Amino acid sequence: MPTLTATPDRQALLRWYNRNRERTAQLFDLVSDEAYYSRPIALRNPIVFYQGHIPAFSFNTLVKKGLGRPSVDARLEDLFARGIDPHESSTSARARGNEADRWPTRGEVTAFCGEADRQVRDALAHGDIDQPGHPLLDHAEAAYTILEHEATHLETLMYMWHQLPLDQKRRPAGYRPIVDGPRPAQAWIDVPAGRATLGVNRGDVSFAWDNEMPAVAENVPAFRIQQHDVTNADYLEFVQAGGYADARWWRSEDWAWIQAEGTRRPLFWERDRDRWLWRGMFDRIALPAAWPVWVSQAEATAYARWRGLGLPTEAQYHRAAFGSPDERPRQHPWGNAAPDASRGVFDFQSWDPQPAGSHPAGQSAWGVHDLVGNGWEWTATAFAPFPGFEVLPSYPEYSAEFFDGEHFVMKGASPVTVRELLRPSFRNWFRARYPYMYASFRCVTVAGR
Repeated sequence: MPTLTATPDRQALLRWYNRNRERTAQLFDLVSDEAYYSRPIALRNPIVFYQGHIPAFSFNTLVKKGLGRPSVDARLEDLFARGIDPHESSTSARARGNEADRWPTRGEVTAFCGEADRQVRDALAHGDIDQPGHPLLDHAEAAYTILEHEATHLETLMYMWHQLPLDQKRRPAGYRPIVDGPRPAQAWIDVPAGRATLGVNRGDVSFAWDNEMPAVAENVPAFRIQQHDVTNADYLEFVQAGGYADARWWRSEDWAWIQAEGTRRPLFWERDRDRWLWRGMFDRIALPAAWPVWVSQAEATAYARWRGLGLPTEAQYHRAAFGSPDERPRQHPWGNAAPDASRGVFDFQSWDPQPAGSHPAGQSAWGVHDLVGNGWEWTATAFAPFPGFEVLPSYPEYSAEFFDGEHFVMKGASPVTVRELLRPSFRNWFRARYPYMYASFRCVTVAGR
C-alpha cells in the first residue's frame, strides 16, 4: 500500500492512468461492432455506456468538479455520469435504453473519450491537483479516485464481456487456458485466536476508499479454514446431490431466487449431454476440476450449509490472510514482498482462473493458499461502515448507498484485479444473488472440529 507522501508523484499517476486506459482500450477492441449497443447483463447498462462512463467520470471528478474547468460536452458528461446497481428482481431500476438510436455513435463516443482523456492527462501533469483543505483535491484525492475507479471497472467490463456470445468477441492470439493440474487435496488449517486489523487510517496511506476507513481491530477466536478454495470438483458433488432442489440449504430469499430463475448450476457452467463444460471468455472447455468454482454468495452459503460449515467473516479472512504467529500483520498473505506472478493469479495475468494451490509462494503464514488472486473470496459479513465512517468527498455515493444489508463483503482479488488494489484494507462487495462476479469461496468451522 502506498504510504502518504507530501507531494503526489505526477509521473506515477500518469503512468497508472495510461496503463488503465490502455487496458480499457484493449478490452473494447475485443467487442464486435454488433455487440456495442447490446446489454449482455440485463441489470447493467449497454456496452456503449461503459466506454463513455469511465473517461466521463474521470473528467467530471478531477477536471470539472475538482479544478473547475468548463465542460467538454455537457450532454455526454451527464449521460455517462453514473451506472446502476438494481436489485435482481427490480423492474423499475432497469438500465437506460438498449437501441442504438438512443445512444451516440461509436465514433462520437470515441471523440468524447479522446478529449476527456486529453484534459485529464493535462490535469495530472500540470494541474493544481493537490490543494490542502480542498474537499476534492486534498492529498490529490480526486486523482486517486479516478485511477481506482477505472481499475475497478476493468473487472466490470470483463464479467460483462464474459456473458457475450462467443462469436461477438475477438479471441486474442495465443489464448490458451491453464487447465492442467490435479484437484488439490483439501486440508483444514488451524488459525489460532488473535487480533485482526480491518481497514486503514487516512493519515497512513496516499488513498483509501471511505468504506476502508478508519482502521478497526477485532479479536478473532480460534477457527479452522480450508486450505484451498472450493473447486469445481468439490461443488459438483453438491450439484449432483440435488443441492439446487433442496430448500434446506438455502436462505429463504435465496431459495425464492433459485426457484424464480430456475437455476440448477453455477452461471459459468454449461451442460452438454453427459458432460459439464466451463463457459470461458473465449471458449467452452471441459469443466476444469481443479479450478476454484465461481458462484454467488447465495450459492456459496448453500454449499457451506450442505457441508455443515460456514463462510468466513471478514475478520476471519483477515486473520487467515494477513495474520502471523508473531502477531505482526503482513502487507500480503506471503509477507511484505511486492506482488508478482509467482504469488497468485491477479493483475491480468490470465483470462481465466488456474488450478487451486498452483501458486504456493503466495500462501499465508498459516499455509492457506490463493487468498489473493484466482477469484474474490466471499465472506459472511454484510457490507457496512466501520465506526467513524465518513463519506469520500470526491465520490460521496461510492459506499453509503450499499450499506443496506443486501450486499456482502468480498476480499482478495480475481485474475483481473490490478496490483494497486492488492491491499489488506480493500473491500469489494456485491449482492448475495449476483452471479456474474469472478468470486470463489472457502469454508470455515470452529476450532477443534
